[in-house]
Amino acid sequence: MSDEVNNGKVAIVTGSCRGVGRAIASEFAKAGYSVIINGLDEMALNQTAEDIAKIVGKNNRVVSSPGDISEEQASKLLLEKAVQLFGRIDVLVNNAELLDKPMKINGNISNQSSPTSYFTLEEYEFPDSNLKAAYLCTKEAVKRMLKKDEKNYSIINISSCHESISQSDSYEASKSGVNPFTSSKAGVECLTKTLALELADTGIRVNGIAPGIIATDTNKELLDNKEKKKQKENEIPIHRMGQPEEIAKVALFLASNNASYITGTILDVDGGLSLNLPTHFLEHDLEQA
Repeated sequence: MSDEVNNGKVAIVTGSCRGVGRAIASEFAKAGYSVIINGLDEMALNQTAEDIAKIVGKNNRVVSSPGDISEEQASKLLLEKAVQLFGRIDVLVNNAELLDKPMKINGNISNQSSPTSYFTLEEYEFPDSNLKAAYLCTKEAVKRMLKKDEKNYSIINISSCHESISQSDSYEASKSGVNPFTSSKAGVECLTKTLALELADTGIRVNGIAPGIIATDTNKELLDNKEKKKQKENEIPIHRMGQPEEIAKVALFLASNNASYITGTILDVDGGLSLNLPTHFLEHDLEQA
């Protein structure tokens, strides 16, 4: 439970069907926020709302609002729903990664499980929906925040520590010369800093969190393979994967009055992983010498 009393405050958490987004929504609900959760999987989203309600009790309000927020109309409806139900928006957490969204190649739904070498144009544009979703929701949230006289609002963008790794490490991750997912995450960082500067005198703080390797369904293959998991954890300076709740607690801090002098900051919550990656290939070459 947060040290602050947040009764009456409202948070929107996108991409909260599972994993980090679900943990963030739960953390805000436990801190007394009314929470609107968003995702593409309506059944999973409703289940998340029910599960959080069981934890925090029925006095806390958790409302699900499914939809593809990379579409402008859906993002508008999400923010309008928050205002209609609760009268305000205090915190927006842009966590959505629209990886479950069907990808079209040449007008047809693609069923491929991995990208082609150097990516098709559609594959390259596909991850940009993450950045688009963050931008659209932020635009709609700011409109509504600026209508209020209060000066304590928070926008938090969830990206990845991989936005700051070197291109050579990006190559290793994607096995090709370009990596649109890393580019998308770097775009989120740029958006965060630009908006923070633009909104600095309005009472709206904009910050980001760059998680490392987190124990969620996204990393299920790694979690299910003890050998690979141990190998990956050896690359992390503190030698373990992070938990979704560890990201959620940082998000709650950034939204709180305890972070009232923080804006335009990207916090790496990665166990030190981003400190190691830039020298990975240098160390490898020295080992081979």
